[in-house]
Amino acid sequence: MTYQLYYWTGLQGRGEFVRLCLEDARASYVDVARSEGDDVMMPFLRGEEDGALPFAPPFLKSGKLVIAQVANILHYLGPRHGLVPDGEPERLYAHQLQLTIADLVAEAHDTHHPVASGLYYEDQRDEAKRRAKDFRESRIPKFLGYFEKAIERGGGIHPLGQHSYVDLSLFQVMEGLRYAFPKAMAMHAWPRLDGLAKRVAERPNIAAYLASERRVAFNQMGIFRHYAELDG
Repeated sequence: MTYQLYYWTGLQGRGEFVRLCLEDARASYVDVARSEGDDVMMPFLRGEEDGALPFAPPFLKSGKLVIAQVANILHYLGPRHGLVPDGEPERLYAHQLQLTIADLVAEAHDTHHPVASGLYYEDQRDEAKRRAKDFRESRIPKFLGYFEKAIERGGGIHPLGQHSYVDLSLFQVMEGLRYAFPKAMAMHAWPRLDGLAKRVAERPNIAAYLASERRVAFNQMGIFRHYAELDG
């Protein structure tokens, strides 16, 4: 079966967390909007297609299933591709960690759009500076400190004691934060997260993906954006 992934073209965004899972699993998938354009998603978002009603991309079509929300998609894909342990407690814990990653991602987005997503960054620059300062000084250490502890409790290599979709998502978080906040990230040491990110990048399927044209570069249209004034 070939999965159909729906996400906006030209940026990594939240869709990248799903792509990394599919690429690591070497699953057959089509990034639909990249070949057909963003308008192909509109019938789903208007509720004109069969299946669940997505609020926003990304969403995944698997046979007749339509699955939305990153954590929900990964909760579905993980067991099917050996990217989560077998036990229910472990799968629920993986889902918990992924939902916490979603919280971090939302806060990272709000550093450059703290007032409204519909406004340009330039229209909320002053508010963004205040929001980014708190994110750099308080929220990044709190989130990454939590994930450092999760890796330690998992045995020092993986949060779940084995490679999982959570590892892939933490890799993306570290890459994104280093792009958006290089100065702030350099001020702290995250040895377990750094080690995890390095190991993920060296996985054969991920390394091939990162070197391919399928991996869109970070840019000023995604969640993780670099504005020098927001990095302190």
